[in-house]
Amino acid sequence: KPSENNTRRYNGEPDSTERNDTSCIILEQKLKPDLEVERVLEQYSLRPRKEEKKKEEIYSEKKIFETIKTIEKASSKTKELEFGGRIGTFMLIFFLPATVFYLLLMCKQDDPSLMNFPPPLPALESLWEARVFGVFLLWFFLQALFYLLPIGKVVEGLPLSNGRKLQYQINGFYAFILTAAAIGTLFYFQFELHYLYDHFMQFAVSAAAFSMGLSIYLYIRSLKAPEEELAPGGNSGYFVYDFFTGHELNPRIGSFDLKYFCELRPGLIGWVVINLAMLLAEMKIHNQSMPSLSMILVNSFQLLYVVDALWNEEAILTTMDITHDGFGFMLAFGDLVWVPFVYSLQAFYLVGHPTAISWPVAAAITILNCIGYYIFRSANSQKNNFRRNPADPKLAYLKFIPTATGKGLLVTGWWGFVRHPNYLGDIIMALAWSLPCGFNHILPYFYVIYFICLLVHREARDEHHCKQKYGLAWERYCQRVPYRIFPYIY
Repeated sequence: KPSENNTRRYNGEPDSTERNDTSCIILEQKLKPDLEVERVLEQYSLRPRKEEKKKEEIYSEKKIFETIKTIEKASSKTKELEFGGRIGTFMLIFFLPATVFYLLLMCKQDDPSLMNFPPPLPALESLWEARVFGVFLLWFFLQALFYLLPIGKVVEGLPLSNGRKLQYQINGFYAFILTAAAIGTLFYFQFELHYLYDHFMQFAVSAAAFSMGLSIYLYIRSLKAPEEELAPGGNSGYFVYDFFTGHELNPRIGSFDLKYFCELRPGLIGWVVINLAMLLAEMKIHNQSMPSLSMILVNSFQLLYVVDALWNEEAILTTMDITHDGFGFMLAFGDLVWVPFVYSLQAFYLVGHPTAISWPVAAAITILNCIGYYIFRSANSQKNNFRRNPADPKLAYLKFIPTATGKGLLVTGWWGFVRHPNYLGDIIMALAWSLPCGFNHILPYFYVIYFICLLVHREARDEHHCKQKYGLAWERYCQRVPYRIFPYIY
């Protein structure tokens, strides 16, 4: 349709008329011999000419649509590769586990200074213990059992490329409560939770091995997945790149969504359990009747973050992780290893390097964390509510720029302040989590440094994605909201 093509051109999308013309030229060249044969046979046919002509038109239209469908299928391949392409993703498969083990080894040192690189390496046989791996498997399948319980509401995700909407069981907060009850039961039977601290490196190795096995399974099963179920960003045709970024968008075993489950359950809830184990280990090692004020702040801040994510579990369905990224090594390792073992780095650091802070300093850090949390939560709530129902009367005060896709770009509220206010809140909270560790070493600030790099990269990816999707509407939005993450700076 001419009007539709004009709309696509306005938003920077390829002109479908030109694509169809090219398809017809290719088709004409391919079908020319067949049509010549048809014309010869038509001269000697006893059927009416009108019926033959109609048959020829139907046959030609069918071939045209098949050719167009083939071209569209070929164009769905991922052309722009992230993370340095094939070489970059191959290196990250080894670099990410090495980074985790380096951070954990440094935290064990009396002087975790960067000048003491490399840390002394433990014996290889000491990194693996079958019992620890069994405990990890028990934890993973316990969370899977909680996920399958018929409690909580069932909601639909955003429409997929084929228009279908997947259903998700929203019961993450209930899983957290059941996990707390299970931990309480272990305490009742006098189970020593600081077992986690004593075997922390072995648990990290077990989680890494499991995530690698899971990634291999995910890639093998994705080879049989239909084209429309593949991830937009993980369909390059290159084994290493697709293995790392994730080939299949929503891998499921029946109704069990593997990506959605790993996104919030084993790693995120495990993060809280690890923090609690570090708190108990600090009390035991230093013979304290109460944990230090620094440890209390770190545990409280990060507990609030996890509980908020589980309470607002439905909001994750509109994030890029669910709607765009496939489930491969990047997310599997990130969810099961990076989140629980790197995000708990501050608590792990404080066990071996206690830091005393005064009550006024603790109050100032708490206020900083509350400011970051308020920005993070209110910005995410605005975005999620607007995406779910832009016509909600409660959102009538928000102004937006309409786009040809039917979606709107918010230019008031938090999203009129900077383009990614949720990232700003995230970074402020990350800084508040590191400050209780003091300033003797940079190691506990790895999280906030990494988080800034991650969010800047993610922001650049979001900018590129939105520019392609919304065209001139996105350019108008950028002129209206010039700052990306940090107001008046970036």
